[in-house]
Amino acid sequence: MEKFGIIEIRVLGNKGNLQLSPDNYDVKEIIAMLQNIEDLLYPTNKKDRPIITYDIQEGSVRHIFKTSIQAIIGFSAILSQIQKSNSVDFLELRTAQAIENIQHFSYQKNYDFEIKTSVDEDLTFKINPQSKYFRTENIWVDAELYFYGTLTNAGGKSKANIHLDTEEFGSLTIDTDIDYLMEQEENLLYKKFGIRATGKQNIETGEIDKKTLRLIQLIDFKPKYDDDYLNSLIHKAKNNWNGINPDEWLHNLRGGYDA
Repeated sequence: MEKFGIIEIRVLGNKGNLQLSPDNYDVKEIIAMLQNIEDLLYPTNKKDRPIITYDIQEGSVRHIFKTSIQAIIGFSAILSQIQKSNSVDFLELRTAQAIENIQHFSYQKNYDFEIKTSVDEDLTFKINPQSKYFRTENIWVDAELYFYGTLTNAGGKSKANIHLDTEEFGSLTIDTDIDYLMEQEENLLYKKFGIRATGKQNIETGEIDKKTLRLIQLIDFKPKYDDDYLNSLIHKAKNNWNGINPDEWLHNLRGGYDA
């Protein structure tokens, strides 16, 4: 079996009185498509993703992307499900946003998009000015969120933000007020913090829209080993276990079942 597969995104439309072709297709339109393809194919694991190669061909304009056959098979199944359900609500956030971006572009330029893959040549997924591939707004709600990680950057000339490196969510960019950062007396960089923030969260999947995060509060996190406090807890625990046979207690907890 082939190790690579192909996605073709064909764009049909006009530039004034001229039919679209690679000769009159602006470089900004090419860049926009290149920015979307990674989110369509690899919405979560960009760091270790396979290579995506690109070519542009006649007829009107055909974007040709080549990458791992496994990714193409998965993407073909996604296209089929979108077409059946006429919805993008079930998609991962970045994939849904990429579909929405193409839909917006279709509205703005009056273009038709036809998306096909090499694993299912009978399936042609179409986006045009009449289609409405947008997420349902009411499944995304404002939420208060908490994160924990290392603060790796803070500031910004026109739009201030902080960058937090987390184990669970990777690197997060969180908008904040310049005044809030100016009020901090100590250097924040490369220290561990808890972050209290607001953002949009999907009420069905729990997924977080990372682009909507805004800082409420930095929570200083300074884990400290306190020998006296630990010993006091051990002492309290010992008193609570006075007169209790641990073997009998465990037997009762198991309900007489011995593993």
